[in-house]
Amino acid sequence: MPRFTPFDFGVSRVMSSFHQDWIHDGDTAADVVTKHLVESVDDEALAVRRDAHTLGNLPSSTLEVLWDAGAQYMPSYELLGGGAEWTRTVVALCDARLSANADVRPLAGADVEDGMACLEAVVAEIEATQFLESEVRAALTDCAIRCTPDLAFRILLRAIRCASDYPTLSPEQYARLEAIGVALQYGEFLVDFVKYLIEQQ
Repeated sequence: MPRFTPFDFGVSRVMSSFHQDWIHDGDTAADVVTKHLVESVDDEALAVRRDAHTLGNLPSSTLEVLWDAGAQYMPSYELLGGGAEWTRTVVALCDARLSANADVRPLAGADVEDGMACLEAVVAEIEATQFLESEVRAALTDCAIRCTPDLAFRILLRAIRCASDYPTLSPEQYARLEAIGVALQYGEFLVDFVKYLIEQQ
């Protein structure tokens, strides 16, 4: 049984909502997440909640690094109450969205894959992405170990795409990322969104 979407999902998908024009989608960061959840299927709301709840294993400072790495532009954490409070807010918004439907079915099949079998491969790719700041790589590694490799890998892909120094990926590096995506049973467009960064030979 494939994932519920061929695209990105969960918290990493929410991160993509925070770009320089995010304010057009809501007056506050919580409004932006609420809009995303309201417009999403139940499976996406469940995936966001699962990710955000799992991120609760990390300290607030690490969460801020991850949110900043996976988003093009995040509002001030002074406004959000810090990384931990913001992540708890996302969980609460998911709970509110899901409580509106009494017939929500839990995630199943590939959608509950946590990627533990890919832990070493994911950590190796985090370390191989030297164009990311060491603080970001450390936070991603913590996420892979203390949360799930699946979540860390999706945030890694977001961080690659959001990196400010116009990075490139070698064909070999992209092939490794793609192989991890296959192992995690991702849809065809999830890893593909960094394919344009492959260096030209």
